[in-house]
Amino acid sequence: MKKTFKLKQENKHPDRVVDSIKYEVRKYIKREKRKTLPEDKDFWFFNCKFAIGDDEPKVIDFIDITKSIDEAAKSEAETFYLEILARAEKRPEKEEEETEEVE
Repeated sequence: MKKTFKLKQENKHPDRVVDSIKYEVRKYIKREKRKTLPEDKDFWFFNCKFAIGDDEPKVIDFIDITKSIDEAAKSEAETFYLEILARAEKRPEKEEEETEEVE
């Protein structure tokens, strides 16, 4: 998803606009997670970028998406850009720590 969202719309309360944007983002994430994973992959990883107005998009963590949307709403910006790209990843295997016995 690469999209520029409008925060100010006529005849709509700003809180309802923010709620609808969050709903759309959550719906997209759920749709991506439902897709079947390739055989050698374990989970979906999301690359996220965010920018308020015409700023340069900055990389953000997946868990910071809603926080960023709220910040854009509080700053009373006209628009913001959100990019979420899903990719399949494999979890790194845990290395077993060897314990040495003291004699």
